[in-house]
Amino acid sequence: MRLLDGRIDIVQGDITALKVDAIVNAANSSLLGGGGVDGAIHRAAGPRLLTACRALRGCATGEAKATDGFDLAARRIIHAVGPVWSGGQRDEDSLLGSMYVRCLELAASESLDSIAFPCISTGAYGFPAERAARIAVGRVLDHVASAPTPRRVVFCCFVPVDRALYESLVPEMILARTRITG
Repeated sequence: MRLLDGRIDIVQGDITALKVDAIVNAANSSLLGGGGVDGAIHRAAGPRLLTACRALRGCATGEAKATDGFDLAARRIIHAVGPVWSGGQRDEDSLLGSMYVRCLELAASESLDSIAFPCISTGAYGFPAERAARIAVGRVLDHVASAPTPRRVVFCCFVPVDRALYESLVPEMILARTRITG
């Protein structure tokens, strides 16, 4: 599904196979690999990724750091550390939002035309999926309204239920913003 004249895409599939300038890795704070999308990205990018991540010396929650894409179709990987859900008592919404903003800022600073995000913090980290998606979409809509790059943002969902969530939420949030500003 393409929205906002192609600025936002929603796809279902394997983020490691996307032909975009950068993919976002839902990383842990060590950046040294893990399960889920993090493990898949490390496997697909090859062993040089672990060496590059070691040199970054970790990453704080709510922040992001970039490496080359190595064996991936994407030339860059933006490693983003989302928060573990603690019932909303530890500033999780703000941390997740700042992580999306930081990823988009990194992409813009490197003049990357396209970036793909997986669902972040909703798996093992337990963040409620709809709440996380609303934060993700809100930060992306804020960015595309005010910055020329990246020109294309992809929400890459691994499972159909997440794709359906984004396919209903993105148009709803675009329409709500249009009503407010229009």
